[in-house]
Amino acid sequence: MSPPHRPPLANRLQRFNVIDHPPKLVVEGKIIRMVGMTLEAVGCNIPVGGRCLVVINEENNVEAEVVGFADKVTYLMAFDQLSGVNVGARVIPITHDLGIRVGRSMLGRVIGGTGEAIDGLGPLNGEDTIGLYSAPINPLDRQPVNSHLDMGVRAINTLMTVGRGQRIGLFAGSGVGKSVLLGMMTKYSTAEVVVVGLIGERGREVKEFIEHILGPEGRKKAIVIASPADDSPLKRLNGALLCTAIAEYFRDQGKDTLLLMDSLTRYAQAQREIGLAVGEPPATKGYPPSVFAKLPQLVERAGNSKSKKGSLTAIYTVLTEGDDQQDPIADAARAILDGHIVLSRRLAEEGHFPAVDIESSISRVMPQIVPEAHLANAVKIKQIYSRYQQNKDLILVGAYAKGSDPQIDFAIEQMPLLQGFLQQGMTEKSNWQQGVAAMEELLRAQDASNVATL
Repeated sequence: MSPPHRPPLANRLQRFNVIDHPPKLVVEGKIIRMVGMTLEAVGCNIPVGGRCLVVINEENNVEAEVVGFADKVTYLMAFDQLSGVNVGARVIPITHDLGIRVGRSMLGRVIGGTGEAIDGLGPLNGEDTIGLYSAPINPLDRQPVNSHLDMGVRAINTLMTVGRGQRIGLFAGSGVGKSVLLGMMTKYSTAEVVVVGLIGERGREVKEFIEHILGPEGRKKAIVIASPADDSPLKRLNGALLCTAIAEYFRDQGKDTLLLMDSLTRYAQAQREIGLAVGEPPATKGYPPSVFAKLPQLVERAGNSKSKKGSLTAIYTVLTEGDDQQDPIADAARAILDGHIVLSRRLAEEGHFPAVDIESSISRVMPQIVPEAHLANAVKIKQIYSRYQQNKDLILVGAYAKGSDPQIDFAIEQMPLLQGFLQQGMTEKSNWQQGVAAMEELLRAQDASNVATL
């Protein structure tokens, strides 16, 4: 009797638990040392700039970023406080996308240094996703700066005109009206979107700026990124990159965007803390070389791109400690920006607001974006102001005899009118047309006075 027929072996075998896409193995590391703000880990295969989680206990972990490595040791820096971390703490690489959600719904919101909402108005629901870093634009592909941007401040509009796509520095010591001037620019400029980065400032000033200086009207078209002084240096650095990336997004959407970053000095100080923590040697007044490499990488992202539609104008505040204009960060910023506006402590103490020192301030793109007549008028006003300031000490002590120099006599007569032109209340808006008309009226009055004197 023949055996019963059986199907072939291949047909009788069954496939169990077939996995078409097996999960990737995640290689964890561990903490071996902590010095200051820096963690040292081994067993990590994470590139510089990559993110990871440091597991403190079952319920708590802290996000960190790789800031360097040496041999088999990886240097990490955390975004938040590291209290409770132990030797041997697990280090888990973050493999998911770290993109930031952005869109029109961000207008009026206040965001932390890592992109989280801190205003209590719920989570951010952006339409698009962006990264913190963007590819540098070919210099020959940039659209030129060929039109002005109305800043709403008379002295700036007329004497140091800001162009669409310009990068300019606001140089000031502490307590000379820098934050109030930034608030005026935010509210009164004609930019469609304003991105304000409050980097490394006092926490009290953040709320004060938002509620009292910016106000409900200013917040309608503004996005505020706040990373105060008590944040970790990595978070402050991240906040500066975040506000730049958000401003780039709106520029690429075709919007006239204004980026106000307060301050570029705090960004440099955050990078100094990181550089020194990982062993980078100090160079100029304690700043390591990486600081001076990262400054142009940040500010060069502002400006116009290939598109003819949008623009990104940036104003970076630079703190001059002790009113020292030769501070290394101030000196480096002056070299890589398209102009500088200097605020004077002497003017601020005299009650002159905004305390813009028109002798020391300049816009490098102004000759290309204003008519020749406007430029000539601005030069005349600066000459009259400078002539008075050069002889002010003699005039105040009574050592100057009237009639000794007709030009000085003329400057003395016109200073009250000129000071009235340069001053502007913090709740007063002066648009482009009003500022130009006021400048022309001032010079007509001066010409008439000069003719009468002759």
